[in-house]
Amino acid sequence: MTAGHGDDLHAVGGSVRHIPVLLGEVLAALAPAEGDIIIDGTFGAGGYTKAILATGASVVAIDRDPDAIAAGRDLEAQSGGRLRLVQAPFSTLDEHVEGADGIVLDIGVSSMQLDQAERGFSFRTDGPLDMRMAQAGLSAADVVNSFKPGDLARIFGFLGEERHAGRIARMIEARREKRPFERTLDLADAIETHIGRAPKDKIHPATRVFQALRIFVNDELGELAKALFAAERALKPGGRLVVVTFHSLEDRIVKRFIADRADAASGSRHMPEAQARSATFRKAGGGVTPGDAEIAANPRARSARLRAAIRTEAPARAGDFSIFGLPKLPGIDRPGER
Repeated sequence: MTAGHGDDLHAVGGSVRHIPVLLGEVLAALAPAEGDIIIDGTFGAGGYTKAILATGASVVAIDRDPDAIAAGRDLEAQSGGRLRLVQAPFSTLDEHVEGADGIVLDIGVSSMQLDQAERGFSFRTDGPLDMRMAQAGLSAADVVNSFKPGDLARIFGFLGEERHAGRIARMIEARREKRPFERTLDLADAIETHIGRAPKDKIHPATRVFQALRIFVNDELGELAKALFAAERALKPGGRLVVVTFHSLEDRIVKRFIADRADAASGSRHMPEAQARSATFRKAGGGVTPGDAEIAANPRARSARLRAAIRTEAPARAGDFSIFGLPKLPGIDRPGER
């Protein structure tokens, strides 16, 4: 795993102040102008949206977290009709706007969610073992207390890259028979007690497990993949897609999507199975990373990476999850995924 995990891991256990990451670079890649319609697919605390509104563009801001939408209502009221808030998964963004001039996605958990103990994203303070961004559906407690040890190990191993995934899963199975896990500190303490912690360890032993649970509960990788397909359908020709990721699992999905969509292929009479296709995006720069000054001012930016692409006139292709190489995980079924 690249350094992308490091900041995300740090954020699980610590307090994070909301500062829009790579804001200048996002605005440069997005190039919003007066009269444009921009989709902010991950509204959060509204950092990108505020900056986009300041350019004179209009924004449709999406977030599946009802708390984020509620917190943004004042900004919406003050926008003079240029901001519309939508409570929905960002994977549905094409259902809310057609012919967008730009789309920006900031992937991962927000600082607001981390800092609210009752949301259960962090073990910095005790809270219910929840982690649901939409505040509905399967919770982290449901996963920990009901999934088979083998399934838990796969989740911890792939989504958290936890090298003790099997040991932790077996410990959870034995402990939950006596008493279910219901609180964040209970799970974090049980993992630390079982695995131990060396003085040189920079992160808490439970950090990777918490990250894996959060990504799984919210199907963050699947939602990102679906959002990219939706962006392809929602953008007008010349529209810009800008995505900021914070660890390599996310960045790999974005990189593979852009590479696939920027690749054109022609059919061949010698290979009838090869389908002619036109590029639906063209790359607009490689992975942009923050400078030393931003990292010093905002440690969360350390692992950020920005990728951008510009929509062509070619029609959107069918979504095929196999291009991302996502693993089969329990309870998640995606058409076209190998």
